[in-house]
Amino acid sequence: MEGVTRIVIIGGGPGGYEAALVAAQLGAEVTVVDRDGLGGASVLTDCVPSKTLIATAEVMTSFDSSHEELGIEIDHDGDGIGDEVRGIGVDLGRVNRRVKRLALAQSHDITASVTRAGVRLLRGTGRLEPNQAPDGSRRVTVTAPDGERSELVADGVLLATGGQPRELPDARPDGERILTWTQVYDLKELPEELIVVGSGVTGAEFAGAYQALGSRVTLVSSRDRVLPGEDPDAAAVLEDVFRRRGMNVLSRSRAAAARRVGDRVEVGLQDGRVISGTHCLMAVGAVPNTSGIGLEEAGVRLHDSGHIVTDKVSRTSAPGVYAAGDCTGVLALASVAAMQGRIAMYHFLGDAVAPLDLRTVSGNIFTDPEIATVGWTQADIDAGRMDARVVKLPLLRNPRAKMQGVRDGFVKLFCRPGTGIVVGGVVVAPRASELIHPISIAVDNSLTVEQIAKAFTVYPSLSGSIAEAARQLHTRKAVGEQ
Repeated sequence: MEGVTRIVIIGGGPGGYEAALVAAQLGAEVTVVDRDGLGGASVLTDCVPSKTLIATAEVMTSFDSSHEELGIEIDHDGDGIGDEVRGIGVDLGRVNRRVKRLALAQSHDITASVTRAGVRLLRGTGRLEPNQAPDGSRRVTVTAPDGERSELVADGVLLATGGQPRELPDARPDGERILTWTQVYDLKELPEELIVVGSGVTGAEFAGAYQALGSRVTLVSSRDRVLPGEDPDAAAVLEDVFRRRGMNVLSRSRAAAARRVGDRVEVGLQDGRVISGTHCLMAVGAVPNTSGIGLEEAGVRLHDSGHIVTDKVSRTSAPGVYAAGDCTGVLALASVAAMQGRIAMYHFLGDAVAPLDLRTVSGNIFTDPEIATVGWTQADIDAGRMDARVVKLPLLRNPRAKMQGVRDGFVKLFCRPGTGIVVGGVVVAPRASELIHPISIAVDNSLTVEQIAKAFTVYPSLSGSIAEAARQLHTRKAVGEQ
């Protein structure tokens, strides 16, 4: 390639904008084609909005669950006597206005950062044209919101088109009573009775949040427990917390349909039961935005699910075409999308690059308590895919947890039997998303439990339980206990 390398990125989410910053830094001429605003679903309709909503719910839950134990009383009528009735409520319209404001602000910040880096932004929908030119370049057709079309020539193309909520044929969202997770931020009032269909990460997060905000929540799970793909001990803690706080959790209950009946919604289950509520949130997964943009005609191979097939450096089956983010189906996390995008640009532009390693990815479920994980899992160990020793310490033993009134949660560490190298971990706790980082560092750098155990921790602190778990694993290694 002679002269300046031309990069066209279709999609402005984490995979797209992070790739754009890297490509611009490496001297490429970069154009990002985006139809909704930089940040993509992660910023505009998913991560940033949902975690902003959850932040309000978290305050409500923390107060409700621990204020009496901590000696805090509420005086509603000025008589100096605390009442047992809950004294705090939520203005959902105001909460959702804040959600949208923060999402737009984050999108504007990203746009400013990308623009400062010299990246060109085009509003519209991109389509990959089928034939590669003799010089190896690709053509991308851009359709602007007003219908006007233009054509871009690229030496390399990155597909970062993201995904959208999956819809059931007999449960079509109407944006008022039957909702997807992108539509809940238009609600002006708190749902009185919310049915959440789907007990994966999205369903669990919203069910917990709305329960904390004051809705009566029914969680419909087609599996035998909530969060079926997560650590079973962590899922058991969360389901117990949900039930204890009054949530109606329906296990082994698959939804077949949802329909409006006046100002209510009826959800029909496959076993014939019917559940009624004021609102229904459909959280039954996502589908990739890969249809109608010329991918298969251009030689980009897709999985049966519609996700783009990629290798460890984000290449697709079409020369010069890479892909990143939810459209690949690799792992639906903003951090993974961003890494895929960076790796794609490093690889295409000839810089040093390490292939994507999912074993070092840390993830978090923003329920209350939060569930954070990294590395090899309990399922891997149980199935014999990894030989590891395990220690799990409940937070009930932690002095800081006792002081804060934290009753639920644990720290779990996995290490290799011979070397003591930390290969994974789970934290279930308030702010587990912050506590997982030292375990992530250990996994990424192949640190041993001895090294973790020897590092100082603050006393008292929740992180002290991580060091204590490492000490127990080190002691067991020393005495030969498996």
